[in-house]
Amino acid sequence: MTSIEVDGRRIEVPSGFSVKEALEKLGYNITLHPSDKGLFMPCQVGGCWACALKIDGEARPACTAQVQEGMRIRTAAPMGTPRRMVAGFMGHKTGGVGTPWWLESGLGFIEAVCFTSGCNLCCPQCQNWRYAFMDAGELLTPEEAAERMTETKKQCGVERIAISGGECTLNRPWLISFIRLLREQNPIARIHVDTNGTILTEDYIDELVGAGMTDIGIDLKALRISTFMEITGLLDEGLATKYLQTAWEAVKYLHDSHPQVFLGIGIPFNEELISISEIQEMAERIVSIDPWIQVCVLDYRPEFRRSDLVRPSHWKMLEVHYILRDCGLESVVCQTERGTIGPAGRLLG
Repeated sequence: MTSIEVDGRRIEVPSGFSVKEALEKLGYNITLHPSDKGLFMPCQVGGCWACALKIDGEARPACTAQVQEGMRIRTAAPMGTPRRMVAGFMGHKTGGVGTPWWLESGLGFIEAVCFTSGCNLCCPQCQNWRYAFMDAGELLTPEEAAERMTETKKQCGVERIAISGGECTLNRPWLISFIRLLREQNPIARIHVDTNGTILTEDYIDELVGAGMTDIGIDLKALRISTFMEITGLLDEGLATKYLQTAWEAVKYLHDSHPQVFLGIGIPFNEELISISEIQEMAERIVSIDPWIQVCVLDYRPEFRRSDLVRPSHWKMLEVHYILRDCGLESVVCQTERGTIGPAGRLLG
């Protein structure tokens, strides 16, 4: 056993426990959705640093910090400047779900992008798993990340900045500060947030827009809970329901309350994971919001723990494209092995 002090209370916990596990044992409520009361610890891998607590006088992520004899933990102490793990500052030639389709030319960079570490989902076919499930990158303050991102943008010769992951929205104070600084340093740049939308509450969206976000791509994984749980790897149906509902509500709120923000929606496709009929139902729901919202269909391919998946063929994705157009969507693009199919049914670039 290891003796530690938590909020002035001396207790013993099993040796080898993480601080998070010790807090759970003591009865602290650990939450995975920010609307719930308790200590928000969404990624569990030390990437997002949303769970950072004052441990022996220093900010450390509770999900990965191991208890040590005599350790002192403060759950309500001020954290100071937020930090999180960030990697992959680079130019991007194809953009993301929230990148307007007409910008893709194949001739050069569209955006400068960075990838934040940690994710609140556990998608077994995750294409960015190195960022999602590892603490990849460097521990950066918003100021350090903004300087790096601004320099990357200059080197790429673009006026678009994308923040991806992992899931970039997990550490809210960090992201808001990062976007504000990017806006100050890049007054005419478009700032694009790439997200799964699962924790985007209305007040969070308002704060992102106020900070300077101009474009957003929300990757809606499914319409049905059973499909969502299979795609995301979540086992808690209640949590999955809350995540899925939050993401769909975020789309509607962004469309209705912030029409100046470019909104793109991602839909996954692989018949091993989601049916054509569910894709059609998703399209019909999006049409009920606005048929002109850009919808990008992502061809889920073999990756991470789902090496058994077979990537949908170009022709299958073209079929999906026309199915969604028949549902009433006017701006459908599809990712394929040959490139991106644009709204007119032809390859872009």
